Amino acid sequence: MTVERGAFSPERPEDRRFMAAAIRYAMRNVGRTGTNPSVATLIVRDDGDGPRIVGHGVTALGGRPHAEAGALAEAGDLARGATAYVTLEPCAHHGRTPPCAEALVRAGIARVVSAAADPDPRVDGKGHGMLMDGGVAVTRQVMAAEAARTIEGYLTRHRCGRPGVTLKMALSRDGRIGVRGGGQVKITGPVSDAQTHLVRARHDAIMVGAGTALEDDPRLDCRLPGMADRSPARIILDPNLRISPEMTVARTARDVSTMIATFETSDPARRAALAAAGVSFVACVADPETGRVALPELLEDLAATGITSILVEGGAMIAESFLDAGLVDRLILVRGAVEIGDEGLLAPIDVDSARQRYRLLRQDVFGADCWFDFACEA
Repeated sequence: MTVERGAFSPERPEDRRFMAAAIRYAMRNVGRTGTNPSVATLIVRDDGDGPRIVGHGVTALGGRPHAEAGALAEAGDLARGATAYVTLEPCAHHGRTPPCAEALVRAGIARVVSAAADPDPRVDGKGHGMLMDGGVAVTRQVMAAEAARTIEGYLTRHRCGRPGVTLKMALSRDGRIGVRGGGQVKITGPVSDAQTHLVRARHDAIMVGAGTALEDDPRLDCRLPGMADRSPARIILDPNLRISPEMTVARTARDVSTMIATFETSDPARRAALAAAGVSFVACVADPETGRVALPELLEDLAATGITSILVEGGAMIAESFLDAGLVDRLILVRGAVEIGDEGLLAPIDVDSARQRYRLLRQDVFGADCWFDFACEA
């Protein structure tokens, strides 16, 4: 099949079915591909008996090789004349390997159906152009929004120069998140808690404030069976360096990457003790108006380390700081069945106010808990 150069082909009835399957497959390595996004490719062939998948691939751990390479290798000669479904526009730049768009042309792929657009200036339309120059029919933007949600951290990093931020909070039925100074309050049930660990596994890093770390001494890892290696890196927002080497995050820093964001003026002796335990540091500065950590600058520095997605699970202060700064791209509110009462600490945002500021993507029930998954409109 050939097409006029520079032209796009229309969507076909079967395209959404196979793209949905590709998006599900892309979730396989979310949070494990470094600075590259987790992308999936399906090679689909129809020899008259209906379409069938002859090759599939997903971005490998660490980010290489790309999904297209794995799918083409599995399909072999069956790729010639077939359709490739790719959840992100194929890359067009030369690196350690040739561009994926070029590999698809060489393999004889007749048609490429892509979902999300790639904002990387080295790609951004160039992948589609390379395909069409090679005589490949291109159908773009098929289930683009759904595909983008699986790689939103990567997209935010390219568009905004910072990691994508998901803020997650558990709220009691009366809108409280805990009791000030009272330690951790159990709000959600076991089914909901398992979902929390799944969310953790899909992010590069998890962030809490020093207050949460000191009150709860949390592990901040993924404790689903068989998924311990999916634990995200841990970031503690601790400008005055109150974390001690005896705490869990410090004692396990050699097992799970742990970073503390702190002022340059923080206690050098404590810094040395934490560093000896395996903790690393990132410098942060104070916002001149609030005195709190300047979050935009911190996020830029974290992006420079290769982090593309952060799950914020801290208390009211850190949540309020991210909300006030307009840095929350995804908001997950989990409303439990328990009530805390007037002594409880009110959440900085509740479900009703979230509906006014964000777009509700989905609502789920896990056990006795109700999950609300919101996205920023921008």
